Amino acid sequence: MADNNQNPHECPDTGHEWDGIRELTNPPPRWWSIALYLSGLLVLVYFILYPSLPLINDSTKGILGWTMIKEYKEDLAKVEARRAPFEDKLAEMSAQEILEDEELRNYAIGSSKVLYGDNCAACHGTGGIPNEGAGYPILADDDWLYGGSIETIMETLASGRQGMMPAHRAMLTDEEVDGLVQFVVNSSNGEATEAGWQLYNSKGCVACHGADAKGVRQMGSANLTDRIWRFSGEPDEIRHTILHGVNDASNPETRVAVMPGWNEKLAVKLDAQKWDEEPEYDGTETERLSETDIKKLAVYVHQLGGGE
Repeated sequence: MADNNQNPHECPDTGHEWDGIRELTNPPPRWWSIALYLSGLLVLVYFILYPSLPLINDSTKGILGWTMIKEYKEDLAKVEARRAPFEDKLAEMSAQEILEDEELRNYAIGSSKVLYGDNCAACHGTGGIPNEGAGYPILADDDWLYGGSIETIMETLASGRQGMMPAHRAMLTDEEVDGLVQFVVNSSNGEATEAGWQLYNSKGCVACHGADAKGVRQMGSANLTDRIWRFSGEPDEIRHTILHGVNDASNPETRVAVMPGWNEKLAVKLDAQKWDEEPEYDGTETERLSETDIKKLAVYVHQLGGGE
């Protein structure tokens, strides 16, 4: 009311009054009126320059021709142009060569953060540490079910993994199950007894988990002598795994532990390379991630857990 110096008791009012407060007819301050008119003009200018009014199937374009999608695509093109020299180099190099090149290794790790977040973090967690008891391997340690070489990690990403442990509920007595549960607990603490080893060997556990109970990488079997648990180290959870197995289709209570393959075409290629053969494709292979993406993720995972 700075522009109106009239005595409020002498100003006309609208006849409205609330709690003793009269509504006067004084005009608003001049600066406020000017700001109101300028804001209206600004809206009009915006309508002319930018997309604004919705139509049935589209909207007005504006004389500048600007859209958020257009700006996004322009910015993306700039990013891709900046990345192109690195991506071209990665496409021609092996994962091992990328590891040995500091500049490209750093680029692969940096550019894989989004790839990992979009495709891996849902199971393996941020930073390679899944929720406790989730049943997904930790990627941020140096304990590897199938091996931690860069080539093996690539194979895992491309082909996927699906280990298998048969359910033993029909093969073991309650007493034997209790003994094996105790053996696993004791082994993880470095306190396995002779009786435990005898039971372990006599019930065939040695065939999959090895003579030293440290697992067999070709099979992806767990190391029973450390304190790293795929599912849980609680006795009841160990008992459940022994009784119902892992990925045992004959048991409805089995634990499910499957990693999908992310590039079947690359998986065929990697498999053929083992035997110095030409890869044979049948045309149905899927490529959820490109070969270059697989390489970058392999480098990323390798550095997460001290790969071999």
